[in-house]
Amino acid sequence: MAIMMTLAIVGPPSQHRCGQEPTRACLAVGGLWKEQAALPGSMAKENNSMAELKSQHNFRSFNQHEAAECPRSLSLEGLLCRLKAIEAKKDDKFANILNAVGEFGTFQRRLVALTFIPSILSAFFLFADIFVFTPQKPYCNTSWILAVGPNLSEAEQMNLTLPRESNGSFLTCLMYVPVDWDLNSIIQFGLNHTDTCQDGWIYPEVKKRSLINEFDLVCGREANTRIVQIMFLAGFLTGSLIFGFISDKLGRYPTILLSLLGLIIFGFGTAFVSNFHQYLFFRFGVSQAVIGYVISSVSLATEWLVGVHRAHAIILEQSFFAVGAMFLTGLAHSLPHWRLLYLVGGAPVFFLISYIWILPESPRWLMMKGKLNEAKQVLCYAADVNKKTIPLNLLDKLQLPRKVTSSSILDFRNDRHLRKVTSVMCSVGFAVGYNCHTLSFRIRELGVNIYFTQVIPRLMELPARLCCIFLLEQFKRKRSLSLTLFQGTLMCFLSLILPSELKFLSVLIIVLGGFILVASVTVFLIYTAELLPTVLRTTGLGLVFLAWAAGYILSLMISSQGIPILPIFLCCISSIMALTLCSKLPETQDHLLPESLEHFLPLTRTRNEDMLNEDISRDDVTEEVAKNTILNTMMMNMDRDVLSNLPSQSREEEIDRRTEGQAPR
Repeated sequence: MAIMMTLAIVGPPSQHRCGQEPTRACLAVGGLWKEQAALPGSMAKENNSMAELKSQHNFRSFNQHEAAECPRSLSLEGLLCRLKAIEAKKDDKFANILNAVGEFGTFQRRLVALTFIPSILSAFFLFADIFVFTPQKPYCNTSWILAVGPNLSEAEQMNLTLPRESNGSFLTCLMYVPVDWDLNSIIQFGLNHTDTCQDGWIYPEVKKRSLINEFDLVCGREANTRIVQIMFLAGFLTGSLIFGFISDKLGRYPTILLSLLGLIIFGFGTAFVSNFHQYLFFRFGVSQAVIGYVISSVSLATEWLVGVHRAHAIILEQSFFAVGAMFLTGLAHSLPHWRLLYLVGGAPVFFLISYIWILPESPRWLMMKGKLNEAKQVLCYAADVNKKTIPLNLLDKLQLPRKVTSSSILDFRNDRHLRKVTSVMCSVGFAVGYNCHTLSFRIRELGVNIYFTQVIPRLMELPARLCCIFLLEQFKRKRSLSLTLFQGTLMCFLSLILPSELKFLSVLIIVLGGFILVASVTVFLIYTAELLPTVLRTTGLGLVFLAWAAGYILSLMISSQGIPILPIFLCCISSIMALTLCSKLPETQDHLLPESLEHFLPLTRTRNEDMLNEDISRDDVTEEVAKNTILNTMMMNMDRDVLSNLPSQSREEEIDRRTEGQAPR
């Protein structure tokens, strides 16, 4: 055959760009070379005849090949990498078992459904502060005058004991000093000396009971509301580290249960606090529980699901996060007391107790921890729920890693690729966190109604997350993240430079920016979970959320400074740095999940390798097609080299011979 002649000249394939060293998959062409070299001499005549026909076809496409030399080369490398991917999938026994279990059967659908209620409750407890700290107008409690005028109405009492502003309204936080006069003397002569409130405050204009009027967080004590944000962020920071570490050490299942227990105790239990300091402690605990659940549940879905189902499951989970925020808004508008808000809204937490019996552990994590029997039991249970049967020979092939090593947070410093990937994702997380909360602070500065600022963004948050399905299908992970982050940063920049007089336009841009950044957060979460190896996935997610919280804290600090140029400067700098570094990341869509540091994807990718990855992910390129195309391309390259080495006159004669259909010399 003509393949034998070509392979005899070009020899086995050399090292290529798709891997550091030739692997068994990429040496498939070498196997073909050896196979063709062993053909008996009796086939030489047939080979020469086919070579003639092939050379004639090669010449007709010679000029076209010369003009598109670089794309041809990339296609050849892409096919070599495709062979490597095919062989890797053959060797991935765990992926084969998941296919036997069923990619998205009853078990996987139930696993995704189990994330709905915790996601709703996490959003409910996360944003509850917005509605329990509604602005109040406090007036001094002057009930001392009732001792001399017990029949006075509340309006008459305030008129006699509270000073007024120049516009005629009552001053808040000030009162007239009590005197020992009778009621007639007070009415006739009036009171002149003012002082701060001595007997507490009253809230005659307030129809709802909130934390502010229950714990009197007014008149110099307003800073306590800022303390709530600080305590919540402190819990967020510590929880991302603690729960990330626990999840990688103890497993996804116990960590999720521990997080749900935190939601029950610190979320629902907030309704029973007796003072403001207890409220702060409970907010600290609930923020830890929320971030612990998010990290562990995303990792569990990532490690159980394959293909497009993985991204869809995480997007759906985040969509119910938006549902929880809308549920909170409606409930806060209808209930008159903040304690009722926590009681009614937090009541579904008791259903989460059943997760002790129905939530599965991650089989990937079990394998990496050397728990082979437990992993097989979980997989067999999933297959039984899906009414599937795992072949015994396939299950027997599931073996422990050759080297079960203990991992720690120090690997983020010692492993070069892991350190770089985590640093890049932390910079992206910082930029996303900073821009998101800069927009939320900006819309509060415009004085928009609190229910409007919650309802409209939450209504748009749901389609924003669902739009990520289309984004990921069209642009994959890396491009989708870069696109949404760039557009969100642009909207954030415009909202900061627009004057406050253009209120309608500013609100419109902020809402649009929030829509885009919500999509960015969703893609960012999926991308980060797929980049990190199983042994350190939740620890890495914890570090990334740590950077996200740092962006929130910096936005909180800068917003209180009142320097207009600082938010604009940091918005641009953080986003430019994140976008630049993000371009260095590898694509993860249609790739196998890294299980350990040995399987970890390198960070460095060239532009050509990104193009190769697109070729690799094509499902219409089978193993046989890839091999045949590689051999044909090698033959074409050989003919081009032969012609280029001939003298000019001989080359023209050879071209004329081939054009006339004659055999090459």
